[in-house]
This record gives sequence, structure tokens and C-alpha cells, in this order.
Amino acid sequence: MPRNDDWAQNVPYPVLADAPDIEIATKGIVNGLVPLTVMRFADANARAAALTGATAPVPGMITYLKAEDRWEARQADGTWLLLSDGPWQPLTYASGYTAHSGSPGWRKKAGGGIELRGRIMRTGGGNFIADNTWRQFASIPAANAPGSPRYFVTAARHTVDSASQSHQTARIEVKTDGKLNFGIEIGGGTGVSGDPAWFCLDGVQFSPAGD
Repeated sequence: MPRNDDWAQNVPYPVLADAPDIEIATKGIVNGLVPLTVMRFADANARAAALTGATAPVPGMITYLKAEDRWEARQADGTWLLLSDGPWQPLTYASGYTAHSGSPGWRKKAGGGIELRGRIMRTGGGNFIADNTWRQFASIPAANAPGSPRYFVTAARHTVDSASQSHQTARIEVKTDGKLNFGIEIGGGTGVSGDPAWFCLDGVQFSPAGD
């Protein structure tokens, strides 16, 4: 009867009293070792197809997904925990808004959570409407949205009447369907030519529903 390794990892190896069968002996060793390695799959779908039934994932298993370029660990609750920050993904802009600088985007954070970055401005430049109204400027996939709306105050530049002063902050709303809204406090005016208004997404982090 095979014995297990000395490190209590349940990797079997044959003993002299076992019937000679090299296929069974080596299969036991291989199947014992593979779940303890970093398992590589083309993407999350390929992993789901491979790890099912007798080869279902077990707590502590670590995988690398090539298409997503990320490492994940299997948790005791049956979920996968992200071990490395995911790649930056572009925002889907609403009509009238675009990037100002900083490569606006979103990504999954190691250990859970979503992070945003970058500056946003109006497509044609110019100023924002400052009336405390929420306006959609972009969106992220609904699967990564929070379970309830989240709100943040971020850096901004919005010139008010006669360029005598500026607003330095904006409000950001992340909705449960993935829509991203912004709002500027009351005190509008006209923008300064060549110096478009912008607001920043750096520092915005939240947990998606179920995270």
C-alpha cells in the first residue's frame, strides 16, 4: 500500500510490497503533486472546464490564468482569491467625456476590490456644469460593481466666474450597475480657453458585490 510524503501533503509513493505497476505508481505521484503546483490555464473558462468532478478545485490550490494574466488561490468558501493585481482595463466612456491624462481605467486588486485611476474631461474640453447634479461619464462591467452605491471625493480643477477661483474637488458615484457618475458643487462659470476642467479617479477603491 503506498505511503505519503514526510511533509504531510498527501503525495503518495509506492513501497516495495506493492504489486509492480509503473502506470499506477507514477499516476499517484503525479496526481498528488499537480494540485500543489501553480496550475496554468488559458483562461477562467478553461480552468472551470478542467477543474470539475474528480478534479474539482480544493482549498489552497493556486492557478495562473494566461488570458487574464493573474494568479488566484482557492478559498475554503469555494471562491477564488486574487493574488496579484489584474491588468488595467479601459473605461467605457459616456457620450461627451474622454481621458484627460493618467490612462483612465479600472483593475481588480490582489486580495479583492476594484481600483480606478486617471483624469477625466469633457470631449471638447471646457468647463463642467456646477449644479450638484450627478452626470454619467463612464462605466465598468456590471460584474465588478458594488452591492450598493459608493461615493468618493477626489481632486479636480474647475474654473469659476472670471477665472478668479477654482473648485479643487469633485464627487464620484459608483453605481450597482457599473455606471460612474460625477458631480460638481454649485458655483459655475465659464472655462478658461486651453485649460480644460478635469476630475481625478486616483484613490477610488471599492469592493464588488459578493467580494
